[in-house]
Amino acid sequence: MSDYLLDSGILIRHLRDQRGYPELTNRLMDEANVYISVITRLEIVRGMRDREHGETFDLLDSLETIPMTAEIADLAGELIRSWRARGAVLGDADAVIAASALHNNLALVTTNVRHFPMPELVVLQADEEGALTPRA
Repeated sequence: MSDYLLDSGILIRHLRDQRGYPELTNRLMDEANVYISVITRLEIVRGMRDREHGETFDLLDSLETIPMTAEIADLAGELIRSWRARGAVLGDADAVIAASALHNNLALVTTNVRHFPMPELVVLQADEEGALTPRA
């Protein structure tokens, strides 16, 4: 059993009560330790609606936030640099999320595997109803 790092899309769908996503999040939390990157926390808070304040922070505070460390920043920078050399552009936030998962040996749960092309990263794709499949 692996522990998990949730991407922003998972939390957004949970908070919007999209079918299957609250159940997915709760199931993962029952199975293993579940984390978010500090960048994911920032993305969720900046997009939060005023009326969602309480529910949003209840969810965020139920998950352990992985802080930005020098090691994670260095790894994220290396990911950006190495993928740029291959002709691919990684966004800063996605690189930090990937580096957080890699540095902490976590499986990344996301709605968009294309943002995380690193073969060394274990990625689980969530579909429109919250079902998970390993990246092909």
